[in-house]
Amino acid sequence: MATATKDQAIRGAQNSSVRVEIFDQAYNLRGSDPEYILKLAEYVDSKMRAVAEATNTIDTVRLAVLAALNIADELFVSRAREEQLLGPLRNRVEKCVSLVERAIEQSN
Repeated sequence: MATATKDQAIRGAQNSSVRVEIFDQAYNLRGSDPEYILKLAEYVDSKMRAVAEATNTIDTVRLAVLAALNIADELFVSRAREEQLLGPLRNRVEKCVSLVERAIEQSN
């Protein structure tokens, strides 16, 4: 499980340094939101552990690549769903803008 040390954040001008563990490897990561960084690390750690259980492999590079592919798949599925929802909405907004622009032109 991804973890952070007690002194997890060393505040800089804009970025904080957070020490996390992902699949039993320690990393010092920087970003503006230490809690968010920890959540990301926990997510990646959980994906790597799930892949490790499913594949029975101990090669961490292979696990990382397979976990990355799983996360990329989630991203692509999410984008496709978003496009299904937003595509028609975007078209309606464009039609509304066009109607408003025509109305403004006709009133001038």
